[in-house]
Order: sequence, then C-alpha cells, then structure tokens
Amino acid sequence: MSKEAIVVQKAPYQVDVTEGETYYWCACGRSKNQPYCDGSHKGTGFEPVAFTAEKTETVYLCGCKRTTNKPFCDGTHQSL
Repeated sequence: MSKEAIVVQKAPYQVDVTEGETYYWCACGRSKNQPYCDGSHKGTGFEPVAFTAEKTETVYLCGCKRTTNKPFCDGTHQSL
C-alpha cells in the first residue's frame, strides 16, 4: 500500500459539528463517506483522526489529506 494518503479533493470539506460529539476524520483518503472514516483504511497503516467538537459550529476539514493541522484544513491544498 502507498505510504501517502490519497488526495480526495483540493479543497476543504465544510461541515457542521455539534458540541461534545466525537468525529473520525478519514486520514487515508479511501473512505466513501468523506471526510469521515468508513473503515476503508484497514491494512493500509493509516488510522482515522478522532476529534471532539468544542462547540457547535461550521468547521473546514482537510480534503487533500496533507494538512499539518489534522483534521482541519490549513490551505496546503493550494500548493498541490
């Protein structure tokens, strides 16, 4: 398996999160339920990134899988 995640899209996913809820961001790029994990990483060496929403708000999750601020977009997609 590739050691780099699949670039799903060169833009963030705008999603609404709910305070106190835990989400699992797909780090491998193989999930069919982007930007969330669906278990497709099994056997790849990748693991999802769990995060709990600190408040109910709209957030921007990385779509290119190259962010340095996982799971949030940091603009890295602009240089791909």
